[in-house]
Amino acid sequence: QVQLVESGGGLVQAGGSLRLSCAASGRTFSNYHMGWFRQAPGKERGFVAAINWSGSSTYYADSVKGRFTISRDNAKNTVYLQMNSLKPEDTAVYYCAAVDRWGSIAYSRSSDYKYWGQGTQVTVSS
Repeated sequence: QVQLVESGGGLVQAGGSLRLSCAASGRTFSNYHMGWFRQAPGKERGFVAAINWSGSSTYYADSVKGRFTISRDNAKNTVYLQMNSLKPEDTAVYYCAAVDRWGSIAYSRSSDYKYWGQGTQVTVSS
């Protein structure tokens, strides 16, 4: 079992930045690929970014490419999402998720992830 706790959300003006953190506990963090997803009111949960177990590979949704950066620190059992040039359409609840590093997954498919955090709200005002 892996427990995930997100933090760092808040209210920011358009063009601003936030850094989300997701702290993991319960199992060896480097055994998991990690992803960030988001869900806006009335919309389905969608992929934002993912990073493989070692941090050597990263993946992004087209809508955030060039603005968001995912990273991880396996020594601190934490994955980060640096969000720059925020837009009102980035407003959502952001969730981090984990999946075992063994086996084949589609990083952008939420159903492939086994463990989820409770989410953190990000609100971008215009």
